[in-house]
Amino acid sequence: MAALRRAAVLGSPIAHSLSPVLHRAAYEELGLTGWTYERFEVDEAALPGFFETLGPEWAGLSLTMPLKRAVIPLLDGISETAASVEAVNTVVLTPEGRRTGDNTDVPGMVAALREHGIDKVEAAAILGAGATASSALAALSRVCPGEIAVYVRSEARAAEMRQWAERLEVSVRIADWADAEQALHAPLVISTTPAGVTDGLARCVPERPTALFDVLYDPWPTVLAARWSAYGGAVVSGLDLLVHQAVLQVEQMTGRAPAPLDAMRKAGERALAAR
Repeated sequence: MAALRRAAVLGSPIAHSLSPVLHRAAYEELGLTGWTYERFEVDEAALPGFFETLGPEWAGLSLTMPLKRAVIPLLDGISETAASVEAVNTVVLTPEGRRTGDNTDVPGMVAALREHGIDKVEAAAILGAGATASSALAALSRVCPGEIAVYVRSEARAAEMRQWAERLEVSVRIADWADAEQALHAPLVISTTPAGVTDGLARCVPERPTALFDVLYDPWPTVLAARWSAYGGAVVSGLDLLVHQAVLQVEQMTGRAPAPLDAMRKAGERALAAR
């Protein structure tokens, strides 16, 4: 019998997470019969205690909100990508106890865009300025040499995005959320907002939209994504992002590459259809 190796996703709330579906599909496809992947409800206060329970059988952790920044002090080191956005969504654990953090959201976004033929855009717009927006900004730093307009609701968020732009060395123009319909004319629009926030913008989709990356995957399609697609625009979904970042996690945690992207995507689609 193969030696047991464990991995899991942590966060709060966590019941909705598709990560177990994607990782387990990868293990099955790769023939990793001794591997398990679970989900645990863990908030910031409980995270240090959870880490104390980790034994040598643990190979890795996926982290969602609100743990992506809180985990950093508990690690032995983090990657350059994770440091650039001060967010870790992947922890690789060795049997000797070393804990290394990475961020696969950023390269996952880039890979999802490239899968849809978007390798470079001259300008872009981001809707929202929360935690995911900083990863979107980092991803755009790799594909957009021009100006990035960020539509925000508050001056506090605006200040944060200016700081991220300076850190990532990208050109950002901060715009008021009241003018968000202007964002829809950009060559690439990345929506990082919670469900329902962009529904009112759907009526403003131009007759010939370009490309929309909506980071949500449930519910899907969003009202904005449905209208965008109906008008013939390219749409990258949150499931695309989730699968691509999970592919990188599987490869890091198991040491097996390439991870089975198609099998993972199909498993995710089936799970969403069943909800």
